Amino acid sequence: MWNIGERIRQLRNDRNLSQGDLEQRTGLLRCYLSRVENGHTMPSLQTLAKIARALDIPVANFFTNSQEYSFPRLSSQEISFLSQLYALTSRLKPAEREHILAIIKKMAEPDATGTAS
Repeated sequence: MWNIGERIRQLRNDRNLSQGDLEQRTGLLRCYLSRVENGHTMPSLQTLAKIARALDIPVANFFTNSQEYSFPRLSSQEISFLSQLYALTSRLKPAEREHILAIIKKMAEPDATGTAS
């Protein structure tokens, strides 16, 4: 299982930043950042976005070790949308989430005119 806290610590250390530096850049308390890095708490997507901005990376970089991928940066509106989507779908059963994902994929497929449905 992926440990987001370890990844945050790795990225922070790669930039020679202390937890105090990250506290100043994000406005998040150092004790909170420590709890995240040690796996005692899981940050929300919006909090991850704050940390990503402070580290000057896309949020997706928390979920990969590879530097070969180029992920688009998400706007605050996109992050807000994804947070709302997560909140609404987190209570669904896995099969229900899979069904919704299949519907979204179908909606995003280009139709005969080359545009999304």
